[in-house]
Amino acid sequence: MPAEGAALTLDIAVVFGLVAVAVALFVTEAIPTDTTAIAVVVSLVVFGEFTHVSAEQAISGFSNPATITIVGMYILSAGVERTGIVGRLEHLVARFTDGDRDRLLAATVGLTGPLAGFINNTPVVALFIPMVTDLADRSHTSPSKLLIPLSYAAMLGGTLTLVGTATNVLASSVAADLGVPGTPFSMFQFTPLGILVLAVGSAYLLTVGQWLLPSRIPPHDLTEEFGLRGRLARVYVPPGSPLVGQPISDARTNGLKVLQIIRGDEAFVATRTDRQIEGGDVLTVRGEDESVRAFVERADLRRLPRAEVTEAELALGEGRGTLAEVVVAAGSDLDGRAVGETKLGERYDATVLAVRRGDELFVEHVADVVLTEGDGLLLHATQVGLDHLEETGDLVVTETVGDGARAEPDPIDRREAGLAVGIVAGVVAVAAAGLLPISIAALGGVVAMVVTDVIRPADAYDAVNWEVIFLLAGVIPLGLAMQETGAAAFVAGYVTAAAGVLPVLATLALFYLLTGLLANVITPVASVVLLLPIAVDTAGEIGASAFAFVLAVTFAASTAFMTPMGYQTNLMVYSPGGYKFTDYIKVGAPLQLLLAVVTTLGIAAIWSV
Repeated sequence: MPAEGAALTLDIAVVFGLVAVAVALFVTEAIPTDTTAIAVVVSLVVFGEFTHVSAEQAISGFSNPATITIVGMYILSAGVERTGIVGRLEHLVARFTDGDRDRLLAATVGLTGPLAGFINNTPVVALFIPMVTDLADRSHTSPSKLLIPLSYAAMLGGTLTLVGTATNVLASSVAADLGVPGTPFSMFQFTPLGILVLAVGSAYLLTVGQWLLPSRIPPHDLTEEFGLRGRLARVYVPPGSPLVGQPISDARTNGLKVLQIIRGDEAFVATRTDRQIEGGDVLTVRGEDESVRAFVERADLRRLPRAEVTEAELALGEGRGTLAEVVVAAGSDLDGRAVGETKLGERYDATVLAVRRGDELFVEHVADVVLTEGDGLLLHATQVGLDHLEETGDLVVTETVGDGARAEPDPIDRREAGLAVGIVAGVVAVAAAGLLPISIAALGGVVAMVVTDVIRPADAYDAVNWEVIFLLAGVIPLGLAMQETGAAAFVAGYVTAAAGVLPVLATLALFYLLTGLLANVITPVASVVLLLPIAVDTAGEIGASAFAFVLAVTFAASTAFMTPMGYQTNLMVYSPGGYKFTDYIKVGAPLQLLLAVVTTLGIAAIWSV
């Protein structure tokens, strides 16, 4: 039974109804998550008589210190990334590991975690995916053995500092609004616990995690990984062929695409060139065996039976064609559109050869495949086209084959790099010393980066993940409504009654597990907003430390290991690793349970409950 005075009222029922609808929309993604969050803001005001949330309170999420801090940290992270420091680090790791699997795994986990404590983990993972997949091939290791550890290490590293993840900053702000002693968090307030969590999680990934992880993708070239063996061929154009003198567009037929023209020592990407076909040319084509045979007969061509087309033949270097895997990014405009509707060939000189969704491959009727977040596409394109394509933010390049794919990185501008690192260090130092709130320190760092030309204003705006910002601003007032109406106290009463037979430590672990499970289904941000008020009220009811319960919820929100959509880095490695949904459960569930014990005991040992 709920605690006395926490009876179900119409106001509480209305708030629960809004929460239920919001959670359903977050889970099903019937509309974008940021749109759902804005709908929550509108609904709270429309039903203000019941929610007790005014228009000013409903939009307070946009001015919340957590929202402002996260905007600043996105820009600061982009400034550091832009200097090439992370890229240089990637190159040094490649030289250090030199094909050794154990070194590669240790370097991946050992570097990603600490970096993610200070730099947004999304760009870190995006930069390391190509390195990991390339070095996995060199060491004859399946990339499936390395990419989930890469994502998980980045998530674990987020527990090191206040700015490690957006959920840390949000939890700090919400807890402070709830009047929890010891909040808002200082920069390194929970770093000792973060180090413990990172150490235990890393040890798990290096040992048990490797045993549980499957080898979904064998260490072969991209043409084999995407199931194109037998679907790529080369044909010779005799001088008497009717194709001679025709543009390359005339060589295309239903079910067959021309990818390349090889003329002597030269090679041209078919989508880019307007050259006419000449006698003696060799065409690289993609199609089923029947389509290739029909093409050869119709155009009086000769198939080259010994010409096995691999990634090396398709990736002939800068300006002459590159083979690449790209992933549909979260919030991409391509989500929900068929490949044929994207017009990637017209816009970016890119031909989609195959699509991979987890361990499922689409190699036939590729133009009809409807894309979704996390899908991997195998493209044949020019490097220039790939660069322009990546600038849109719709697709993330995770592996590139060809000259320059693993080239020596560009030299670092020492002045610019020094400024970027110095500015971020200054922000951390000022916030850690308590001289300024972290939100103001972060904005000051942004100003410093723009004034010193470390980052341009336009790039600063592009660096912000506005979907996350609107999501934050939308769900923050939902937590306020739960407090104002007594909904949090009502749920806390039931939790308290259920926990009556449990020790305080067990109740703390229960909240950790509940938050972690919810974060896997909806966003970690939403799980913090919904459960933090309940956790604080429960702590008050049972006479426990509210600060301890805040920490449990905060850390649990960073352990959404069990689903690919639990965190965006999980989604980023989903296709490159060829994973199944169940792989995340198999590897993530034991880790989540392990950290539930470690974090709960750590909180009790360091702060008491």
